[in-house]
Amino acid sequence: MKTSNPVLSRLGQAAERERAAGYGPYGPAPQPGYGQPAYGDPYPTAAGYPSAPPAVQPMTLDDVVVKTVLLLGLTGISAVAAWNLIPNALIGPAWIGAALVGLVLGLVISFSRMANPALVLTYAVIEGVFVGMVSKAFENILGYHGIVLQAVVATFGVFFLMAGLYKARVIRATPKFIRGMIAVMAGLFAVMLINFVLALFDVNTGLRDNGPLGYIFSLVCIVVAALSFILNFNEIEEGVRMGLPQRYSWTAAFGILVGLVWLYIEILRLLSFLQGDD
Repeated sequence: MKTSNPVLSRLGQAAERERAAGYGPYGPAPQPGYGQPAYGDPYPTAAGYPSAPPAVQPMTLDDVVVKTVLLLGLTGISAVAAWNLIPNALIGPAWIGAALVGLVLGLVISFSRMANPALVLTYAVIEGVFVGMVSKAFENILGYHGIVLQAVVATFGVFFLMAGLYKARVIRATPKFIRGMIAVMAGLFAVMLINFVLALFDVNTGLRDNGPLGYIFSLVCIVVAALSFILNFNEIEEGVRMGLPQRYSWTAAFGILVGLVWLYIEILRLLSFLQGDD
């Protein structure tokens, strides 16, 4: 089936190859020459009657929901553990270390053609450490009391709002929308990376300061992060329609987790600006 999403197109082709190769839920179908029937031939049973070979289990919406909840729970537990176990003196190193490791893992998962549950689960744990350290820094070190709860509520509020808008088809993932979002997100990532490198050399661009430029940039990031969920929902919907293998639900859940963490951090930063003006 055709799709305007290039990533889903590649995954769909991979799914077709797997079905053609006879990849079942317990691995590839037995090949001829090893005392087993070839793929497509009847499988013998104890009674001597043929049975169908194992089929690839397709991904469902429930699969994605369950795995997303699992990843969020793991991220939350990791964040709480990091908050309570890592001392204040090590917040900075833990924050930076988790951010770098999470970035590398995220890129590996994103550019991999195979869904790897172990990598996705590890990413959730690392992101939990990152979120926990950022949250602790804003709440306890910088003194923005109550900001974490406000950011969590706002993050999930935005997520469910975008889910409602997508379901009602108020916002549609058209090919033009998808191309535009990919270009904007790539541009934002490049800007943030350059800003981070400049900050290492004590060059302040003002993008992350409590000022007009900082407000505008944070709002842009929040809007883009929110709209990125439309891409996630579209990928899930088309993935289910195309019959992608069940394990690709890990990739879909990973995409939602990435968007939620990004949105949470941006909302946390904006709320800190607003509280700082009080």
